[in-house]
Amino acid sequence: MKRRSPIDAFLRDQARRRHGDLAIAAISGAAWGTAATLMLGLSGWFLAGAAMAGVAGLVAVQAFNYLLPSAGLRAFAIVRTVGRYGERFFSHRAALHALAALRPALFAGIAALPPGRALALSSGEASARLVQDVDAVETLFVRRSSAWTAAASTLAGAGAIFLASPPAAAFFITGMAAQVLALRSMGAALTAAPSAEQLTAAGRLKDALGAYVPAVAELRCFGLMEQAIDAVMARDEELSAAVRRRRDADAMLDLVQAVLAGLTLVGVAALSADASLPLAALAVLCAFAGLEGIAGLVHASREQGGASTAIARLNATISDPVGPDMAESKDRARLVGRLQIDGLALRPGERLALVGPAGAGKTTLMEALVGLRAAPPERLLIDDRPVELDHPGWARALFAYAPQDAQLLTGSVADNLRLGAPDADEAALWQALSDAQLQARIMQLPHGLHTWIGDGGEVLSGGERRRLALARALLRPAPWLLLDEPTEGLDPATEAAVVAALDERLCRTGQGLVLISHRRAPLRLTPLQIDVRGHQSASKRQAP
Repeated sequence: MKRRSPIDAFLRDQARRRHGDLAIAAISGAAWGTAATLMLGLSGWFLAGAAMAGVAGLVAVQAFNYLLPSAGLRAFAIVRTVGRYGERFFSHRAALHALAALRPALFAGIAALPPGRALALSSGEASARLVQDVDAVETLFVRRSSAWTAAASTLAGAGAIFLASPPAAAFFITGMAAQVLALRSMGAALTAAPSAEQLTAAGRLKDALGAYVPAVAELRCFGLMEQAIDAVMARDEELSAAVRRRRDADAMLDLVQAVLAGLTLVGVAALSADASLPLAALAVLCAFAGLEGIAGLVHASREQGGASTAIARLNATISDPVGPDMAESKDRARLVGRLQIDGLALRPGERLALVGPAGAGKTTLMEALVGLRAAPPERLLIDDRPVELDHPGWARALFAYAPQDAQLLTGSVADNLRLGAPDADEAALWQALSDAQLQARIMQLPHGLHTWIGDGGEVLSGGERRRLALARALLRPAPWLLLDEPTEGLDPATEAAVVAALDERLCRTGQGLVLISHRRAPLRLTPLQIDVRGHQSASKRQAP
């Protein structure tokens, strides 16, 4: 049974939502295709007729009616211009609205992936799918009206050519259909593989740039800039090779299209040879204009292979691109917050430290609580339910989390803080900064809470970035606070101040705490400890 395609379902839904724009684009496309074909055919008839009248003598010239053909040409020109503008405007508007809805849905789908799949997707590959793959899908919307344009142009051209030669009209329709069918089948066969290689290579190049650009200082210090440049260039060459293979496929399709188009024109001209010169000119120029009319459909046919590849990659990335997992919000109301870790049951408001040497699995266990990694069987229970029995992150509403390597947004201080509480007012932001011992530093910044802190918080020091992440976690209204090395990199005085403020806040709010730290000062906050080595369930009460 064929797997349901969430991207196809999404695009169908967007087509229903944008049916007004798409309908206007289709009507406009049919109008400009018809007008363009008849305008060029009429201009051929007009010029040939005028030439024959001129050769026939003065009487024929005076009898030749040039007003009606010239008026017709102007009318067709106006319809063509308005129709082409309308087709472009409304088709692109529909496409841009659809893509504007698709990218956030894809981002939400990627964020909701199971931990194993999410961790396997690199940032460069995710970026490539959100940008290049979505752009490849754009043609499916922009070119939806091209079928109407092609049909109208073909029918209008065939009708005009029929006046010169019915067999020529039949040959014209056959030639037009042959181009579309041949290029559609050949396009999918020739472009699918190089398109996939191009998209994959673009992701690898972004991965390389993302890995080496942040490490420029270290690369310079260790004299490794040349090796880094070589690694990036190798990825760039892979992308260039994939682009060349795609261009080779395009060149082959161009050759096939040129041959079929040339045969169509030659056939129409040959079959219309017995007609009068004006009608023969009309037939040939209508056939030529018809080739322009099907250009959009031919282009869409040629791009079908790349679009299909992009859709397959997007389908493989997500399960259902409809937005964030709604199960979390449904579970929120019925969660109590009873927590059990390695057999130790914690009451609300209690404080626990996960201890053990580096590599024992402390961070992995904490990440499993919030659904960032697969939960180990039977080690974590929430409200007496093993965490692994439900979807990842099903109880995330219970936790405010400050990871060891917290990421900061490229934005202002307030932007980063409000990740923890989007509706928090400035008083709450300042209180969280005060509890994280960062208030004085932020007040010194040029615009306070609204100061731009650069890419990844580069305006701040490492310790300040860590405390900003702590303040963000403190803002989140959750019964349990999860902190992974919250004072790492702080001097003893600052660490003592942070620990004292954190103790005061926990007493004030009644929040529970699950802590990871290799430093003594934070561990004084936690009367309970669990040694996670070897998955052993050993707990003890910390001495004061």
